[in-house]
Amino acid sequence: MERESMVQSVSRALEIISIVSTRKNGAGVTEIAKQIDINKSSVYRTLSTLVHYGYIEQEEETGRYKLGYKFLEMSSKLLDSIDLREVAKPFLKEMEKKTNEVVHLVVHDQGEVVYIEKLEGNETLRMHSKVGRRAPMHCTSVGKAIMAHLPSSAVMDILEQKGMPMHTERTIVNKDRFLQELRQVKQQGFAFDHQENETGITCLAVPIFDHLGKIHAAASISGPTIRMTAERMEHLQKLMIELGKQISAKLGFAK
Repeated sequence: MERESMVQSVSRALEIISIVSTRKNGAGVTEIAKQIDINKSSVYRTLSTLVHYGYIEQEEETGRYKLGYKFLEMSSKLLDSIDLREVAKPFLKEMEKKTNEVVHLVVHDQGEVVYIEKLEGNETLRMHSKVGRRAPMHCTSVGKAIMAHLPSSAVMDILEQKGMPMHTERTIVNKDRFLQELRQVKQQGFAFDHQENETGITCLAVPIFDHLGKIHAAASISGPTIRMTAERMEHLQKLMIELGKQISAKLGFAK
């Protein structure tokens, strides 16, 4: 958009905000005026208006201008309004398109995972998962991906409350072995379910973090074990790690 076609006062205010936001120690009137090539009195009037509404604040000692707390308040409201499912859906659809496999999005609730999104893929795969359905954490890749990033006290509480019931002959039911696996999951950035929840099905999951860097959800890809060869799983690891990063970034997480 050409500068002439914009409302001049709004354009000027946004330019000033942009300049101030890049100055860790604040910016002065003269400095701002030189950068956007307008007179100092106009810059001062715009800054005074922004200060009045809380978008800019002026330091008493130096007289320099910094971003105001109004932006923090607004960003907090924005983050609160973000719908995880809506944010993740385009990325999940792209993963489904690339792989033709089943893709899940889950959240943690009361020691279990809850499926909030499921894309079926183009391959035939019968799974128990369904949007709204719950599943154990200890034998699902999504559960492991979440637990690996919870405080150790929370992990122990889940194991104490829910136990580690055997779902298949491959389910990990030894606590020490499971905790060791969680440490590995946290280190490598993804989790596996090698037929531990459903026989014949292998899953790979990645964690999703919120703007505070806390674990918020997990996404997974699932397929028949016979198709999930070591070579294919290595390829899917890279795709899923990137998926987790993309969704986390949309939620405001910056690592």
